[in-house]
Amino acid sequence: MNVLTGTRAARVVDDPAEAAKIIAGAKNPLYVLGPDAVRLAAGDKLLIDYALNIAASRDIPICATAHVKRKLVEYGKKADSTYDIIEIVHFLKMPDWKGVRGQGQHDLVLFSGVRCDLAERGLSTLKHFAPHLRTFAICRRGHPNADYTVPVTARGDRWIEYLQGLVAALG
Repeated sequence: MNVLTGTRAARVVDDPAEAAKIIAGAKNPLYVLGPDAVRLAAGDKLLIDYALNIAASRDIPICATAHVKRKLVEYGKKADSTYDIIEIVHFLKMPDWKGVRGQGQHDLVLFSGVRCDLAERGLSTLKHFAPHLRTFAICRRGHPNADYTVPVTARGDRWIEYLQGLVAALG
């Protein structure tokens, strides 16, 4: 048993095409974007650029946390909801919550750009108290409390390749 994750740890999804299949298989996904999405560069783009492409590929609703909403407005986009990370995790724990679009609880929640300590606490909470959904951390640092996570990538070029591959696979 791992002292950080308990009996369940994230499955590392090395192949962007496999990640795309997981995302495409979700019936009602949600994308939670944190402040690092508008701050962190991935090559000549920001993380939010890739996240918006991922969300657009499957009409995935976006929950903007922190100051992400302002950046979305600059891009001419509208967030489906604006909560802080603690609030959205609280709602996601409730099996009878109707989701950000009122279409029912989400079955897959993608996380990008959420500060690591908050992401880990939120993902751990969902792992233990929201068995009705799965989580996918699309973050170059990896998150063991998610159900799925991308490989830890110290090199920026590998991270960019992964994001580009994921966007391409989602088409």
